[in-house]
Amino acid sequence: MKLYKRGFTPGVFDMFHIGHLNIFKRAKENCEFLVVGVNSDEMTYERKQKYPVIGFEDRLTIVESIRYVDLAVKLTNKDHYYNVLHYNCDVIFVGDDWKGTEKWNLLEKQFEPHHINVVYFSYTDHISSTILRDKESVE
Repeated sequence: MKLYKRGFTPGVFDMFHIGHLNIFKRAKENCEFLVVGVNSDEMTYERKQKYPVIGFEDRLTIVESIRYVDLAVKLTNKDHYYNVLHYNCDVIFVGDDWKGTEKWNLLEKQFEPHHINVVYFSYTDHISSTILRDKESVE
């Protein structure tokens, strides 16, 4: 039996790589049903001041095709509190680079009365979309 019923993990998931797959696999090992929120192109630009290399529809199709993902949804807002409650999840999985930040400490407190947990996963150190993008511009 898995620890959680419904899990949620958000992200851009641009230039899909092994780090993304590891997040989905680890999340699915801990929950019965995994919802993955894929950030819209506009939301990604608003947050990072650059558009994803891979457009939203293609990123959504890739994420939907991963066997660990039960439902992939378009995210048009950064409100993790709203999104987790909206999809009736009892856990959110995020990278451990957020652990201890003011934003996530506040979210943990907001989730607490709803018995929603935050689980932090360590990142795959050697790979990220930023590393891939930087490598591409050097070659």
